Amino acid sequence: MTLKPHLELGYVARAHGLRGEVAVRPFDPESETLDYVERVLVRTRAGVERVLRIESVRPTPKEVLVVFEEVEGRNDAEALVGATVLAFREDLEPPAEDEYFQGDLVGLTAVDESGNVLGRVEELWSTGEVPNLVIRAEGKEELVVPFADDFVSTVDIAGGRLVVKPPEYLEVGGEEREGGED
Repeated sequence: MTLKPHLELGYVARAHGLRGEVAVRPFDPESETLDYVERVLVRTRAGVERVLRIESVRPTPKEVLVVFEEVEGRNDAEALVGATVLAFREDLEPPAEDEYFQGDLVGLTAVDESGNVLGRVEELWSTGEVPNLVIRAEGKEELVVPFADDFVSTVDIAGGRLVVKPPEYLEVGGEEREGGED
């Protein structure tokens, strides 16, 4: 699997103030990436991409307020609302051993411990202590699995797959797993 040149950080939630500042809502609330990068790629809903240089960053409890050098005034900022904000992989420190960029997990094939395909990681939800992998496959129910050692035993980014042990209370493949209710 080829690594993506950009990793999604979040999206522009709204314009803030009159001078062109925007509120970026990170996909990972714990991420501090915007504090360390000097530029980002912004992809609008229409698919238009722009490289923007970061002038300043101010964290708030739910968002990060960002001033881009190329954005002047509220109208420019409002034009970015809904746009995805991506970091250049080359601008980031590589993850430590047994750590992964969340964006690299999206697209991996999820298999169970016996090698049966459960589906594809379509997105991640960061709603608690650990992100949750959202695994989907045609004709199967969506599977949401915590990205934690108890549920993910192997991650092979280069091979394009990860090995998942779904929680026992989840249905997999239309059958109740051992330990579930009848």
